[in-house]
Amino acid sequence: MTPTAMLDAPPGSDLVERLRASDESALRECYEIYGPTLHSFVQRFVSRDDADDVVQQVFFELWRGRRRLEPNRNPAPLLVHLARQRAIDHLRRRRDDVSVDSVPEPRAQGGDDFVNRLVFASEVREALATLVPEQRECVELVVLQGLTQREAAERLGVPVGTVKARVSRAMTRLALRIEGGDQR
Repeated sequence: MTPTAMLDAPPGSDLVERLRASDESALRECYEIYGPTLHSFVQRFVSRDDADDVVQQVFFELWRGRRRLEPNRNPAPLLVHLARQRAIDHLRRRRDDVSVDSVPEPRAQGGDDFVNRLVFASEVREALATLVPEQRECVELVVLQGLTQREAAERLGVPVGTVKARVSRAMTRLALRIEGGDQR
């Protein structure tokens, strides 16, 4: 399962509820479902051994914050976000110990995958440029920089609901533009 497919997959019927109820078997099940994909994702940025540590940290944080999980929501977006943040944190901690040249490039799944990612990144940049400034700013803070909606709202001086609405509208517009070639 790729990180993208993981985001689209529905959660186990009661997995989040069991996590919220401190059911340790739910954490094991969550690890069995999402762990291998997160490990592969993290290995694009850090070594295999370091990926073990990063993924372990992600599931530790999931368990620690289990009571704040939203019922009936797929935990995958949170897991991918945490994995990305922890991989970045790991690289920052090691920055003083490791030369930039020794940090591995993200590994492509195939020869064409790298080119496809570059093309997609270009399409995303072009699509972002079509957003109204308020929406673009919210997407940059929440999606690209990883701030919570509350943190973005505080930084922008607007209500959290405004940030949620702007991000939602922006993501819909971006999806239409990128997937459907919408030129609006």
